[in-house]
Amino acid sequence: MRTIAEINEKIKSGSVVVLTLEELKAKVAAVGIAQTAKEVDVVVAGTFEPMEASGAILNLGHTDPPIKIRQCWLDGVLAYSGFGAVDLYLGASQSAEPLGMAELNESEEPGDRGGGHVIEDLIAGKTVQLRATGQSTDCYPRATLDTIITKDTINQFYLFNPRNLYQNFIVGVNGGDRQLHTYLGPLQPRLGNAVYSNLGALAPLFNDPRLRLLGIGSRIFLGGGIGYITWEGTQHFPLQKRLPNDTPIGPAATLALIGDAKQMNPKWVRGCYFKQYGPSLMLGVGVPLPVLDEEVVRCCAVKDEDLVAPIIDFSIPRRVRPTFGLVTYAQLKSGRVKIEGKTVRVAPLASVALSRQVAQELKQWIENGSFTLTAPVAQIPDDRKFIAQEIWGSQTVLE
Repeated sequence: MRTIAEINEKIKSGSVVVLTLEELKAKVAAVGIAQTAKEVDVVVAGTFEPMEASGAILNLGHTDPPIKIRQCWLDGVLAYSGFGAVDLYLGASQSAEPLGMAELNESEEPGDRGGGHVIEDLIAGKTVQLRATGQSTDCYPRATLDTIITKDTINQFYLFNPRNLYQNFIVGVNGGDRQLHTYLGPLQPRLGNAVYSNLGALAPLFNDPRLRLLGIGSRIFLGGGIGYITWEGTQHFPLQKRLPNDTPIGPAATLALIGDAKQMNPKWVRGCYFKQYGPSLMLGVGVPLPVLDEEVVRCCAVKDEDLVAPIIDFSIPRRVRPTFGLVTYAQLKSGRVKIEGKTVRVAPLASVALSRQVAQELKQWIENGSFTLTAPVAQIPDDRKFIAQEIWGSQTVLE
């Protein structure tokens, strides 16, 4: 029915028709798939949730005399410095530590501040303390560096996130006798609560189940600025078992994303902390889906009752944990699910309200002509297997 080039012409002329996923699903219910496909050009999806597999690349520029950085802390958060004299990678989930120490002492606990908070501060224009030690060489004689930086006093500052946008994920519960502190937040003992992180029918990748529309080079909304899909994400597992509607029953596809952090908005990039687990980064991502044909609308019309996730018991500290079966996202969003006859309260990890705001903001960008779509230069692989790491040698497996 349409090409991306034709859609971009409509964006430039101001005649493009853009709907959010919620709006499209309502329209399909009212007029059907065929009529909706004729009338709509772009569907936008948004999410705002913790994405700990994120981080930032920074280039500081050379000092006088120059330094070859080999250890570096930004506001006490260790950054990786092993790939260029003044290049750094700051991981969102790296914890702050006593400034200048490579490791915490056994008696010390990581603070509630980490790389995600430093990234947020830099995006907000705040100052960040930088302390570094260097490897003295003939061309890099400086041995130490102690200074203040902002996003305007460094060269490159961009997010490069190895794994964002899970296509689906799990529901976490705790069947044990003590509270657990996890990447989903606290899980109460004896099935006291359940936490899920995916938005279900509003999640971007659930509505493009085979990644037919998205690929390497696709332009997206990232942290309030423009970003791009760069590669498959780590732990990308498109071979996950799927329902007849092509949607996966558990963790499946993931995407790696990139974007200029200097252009981002701290409203959509926020450091966060999970008690007794560690820091992370709340990130807003918006995805445009071009309505090329009726199949696009059919996929985007999927409902929460047509999507499932596995309920996983975190009380068993093994790679493969027991499952209490599958539950639909409609059941999860009701706030209560039944597990082995017990009614368990449920809460989402992603912010539904802010996810809707991301979608609305991207919709406005497209409607006012400031955001056009890009065709992928290559598709995301659909044949990746998931390889577990086996332990070899003298270390024994936890019993």
